Amino acid sequence: MRKRKKEIKDRAIIIDLLNTCHTGRLGTVGKDGYPMVKPLNFVHHEGKIYFHTAKEGEKIDDIKRDSRVCFEVDLPIAYVRAKNQPCEAEYLYRSVIIKGRAHIVEDREEKLFALRCLMEKYQPEGNYGEFPEERLAITGIVRIDIEEMTGKETSAKAATRMPY
Repeated sequence: MRKRKKEIKDRAIIIDLLNTCHTGRLGTVGKDGYPMVKPLNFVHHEGKIYFHTAKEGEKIDDIKRDSRVCFEVDLPIAYVRAKNQPCEAEYLYRSVIIKGRAHIVEDREEKLFALRCLMEKYQPEGNYGEFPEERLAITGIVRIDIEEMTGKETSAKAATRMPY
């Protein structure tokens, strides 16, 4: 990170962002060599990111070709309006960027575990029933093993000190 003062050093804040943010963005390398970014629902659990997907398609093809991925979440905080000059304006946010390796989960128990974790995140009150075997059979689960994780936050102080 170029500006170390913006780095989130408190791991609890980073984990809280991963638990709070509802949409993450998966970055893969497309078959044409261009980066591909896709928004998706996800859950973080003990150093891993899980998400569900179709068993076929661009994401899966990219992961099979190259398991290296990037994953990003961000939480907007506030917009700081410019008062004297345009460079005073800034959008304040917190973000997490993860580098890791994506693996297609084949193990039935790990798939069920990931799906339960996803449901607990998005529907914590429960009452969602069991996962039917026929749906489980056609649902893909991907696990990202985190290799590097960096948090960043902008602050109002940074906004007022920006050079023109």
